[in-house]
Amino acid sequence: MDVSTNIEENEAYLREQFHHCSDFIIRSFKLKDDTLLLIAYLDGMIRVQSVEENILKPLIYSDSSLGLDRLESLTERIRSKWLPLTKVETDDTKDKLVQHILQGCLALLVEGEASALIAQVQDFETRSIQEPRKEAALRGSKEGFVESLRTNTTMIRRRIIHTDLKTESFTIGKYTQTEVALVYVQGLVDEKVLAAVRDKLDNIETDGIIDSAYIEEWIEDSSFSLFSQVQNTERPDIVTASLLEGRVAILTNGTPFVLILPITFWSGLQSADDYFERFVFVLLTRTIRYIMTFVAFALPAIYVALSTFHPEMVPSYLMIGISTARESSPFPTFIEVFLMLFVFDALQEAGVHLPNQLGPVVSILGALVIGQAAVEAGIISTPIIIVVSLTGVASYTIPRYSASLPFRLIRYLFLGITGLLGFVGFAYGIIFLMIHMVMLESFGTPYLYPLAPFDGKRIKDIIIRYPFWVLNGRNKKGKQR
Repeated sequence: MDVSTNIEENEAYLREQFHHCSDFIIRSFKLKDDTLLLIAYLDGMIRVQSVEENILKPLIYSDSSLGLDRLESLTERIRSKWLPLTKVETDDTKDKLVQHILQGCLALLVEGEASALIAQVQDFETRSIQEPRKEAALRGSKEGFVESLRTNTTMIRRRIIHTDLKTESFTIGKYTQTEVALVYVQGLVDEKVLAAVRDKLDNIETDGIIDSAYIEEWIEDSSFSLFSQVQNTERPDIVTASLLEGRVAILTNGTPFVLILPITFWSGLQSADDYFERFVFVLLTRTIRYIMTFVAFALPAIYVALSTFHPEMVPSYLMIGISTARESSPFPTFIEVFLMLFVFDALQEAGVHLPNQLGPVVSILGALVIGQAAVEAGIISTPIIIVVSLTGVASYTIPRYSASLPFRLIRYLFLGITGLLGFVGFAYGIIFLMIHMVMLESFGTPYLYPLAPFDGKRIKDIIIRYPFWVLNGRNKKGKQR
């Protein structure tokens, strides 16, 4: 429906659309030449004082005629004199007019003119830029994304100063009308991946997008897989590095978490510090990280298999000590390990949701008190406490919280199948896990790439992080290899 030249009709339409909206403000003014002027906006979303001083007062108390056509001159004056530094658009449909008001713009309508001026004068409270809490790095940038989409795109543009950095805008959600930005570097991005992401974003049909996690579930190819095919991060430097590697970033208004795709399994095990410290030290830290990742999901199952099904594989003096410690325990080893893992995860979940000052204290004291009391009461044996504690420490070596979640569930699956079949069940679990990960893809990229399929050129950044001049295909003198 087009904007009417009758300002009273436009006012009636807007009042109908924003019925029962107490924050909707609509005001009419009469200029010196009796021209009616109507403004509409949502209270709290625009700079009211700036609008009154720079737009309304000059219009009301000055002559609106410039010697040209009255309406053209008024529009020209608003554009050139009172809104010189503000992005101004012209819309001639009522639906778009309502949409712009909902987004925090100021709508200005003039009697007799079949179009509305839309001034982007949004001014609502936003969180200041702070260091990411879940992805802290010892070295590197201390900036983290915020909930403002434009602030986030600006942080990326400050790092990639090139016209090949492209941003495409999408509006998703029937009611939330969430603005989503697709960011990539033209010439580096895989066009097939880019086309697939565009298609998936266009086909999202939902009532609302509250966080980027909503988009993540919509665009994943294998939604029921334990492993995420999309990486999320709060760090602009990680997004910048990913864009320069030819990946795609999805920024969502209202959340600081940016989605990166495609990814591989190794992306979740790599830390920002891997690229800020000397490459010779990264070999040690990554080796520890990969070993502890295996320990995080396999150690409880291995302990149950050794102590219950295959005690002959354990040195006799060690097996005697384990058996002696378990004499007073009324439960089988499998039940003991399961109970302690469950209690450990419960304490971890409680620590996450408690206030920052209380969370670590409750987790540590709870683990100490419950573990010590269980051992003294003879409910749980001491080796179980050691196994579960080491498993918990190992899970914390995974740098990304979202990457550690699959291993928490896999831990229970391996424990269950090993408790039934011993090492035979453990072997079956490893085989099925490898088959699933080999078959899994992230927007056409194999999940275990570059190990499966093997790519010698790309493997330089898996366990050993080669120097940057090797990764970029250059030697120290800058010559192409």
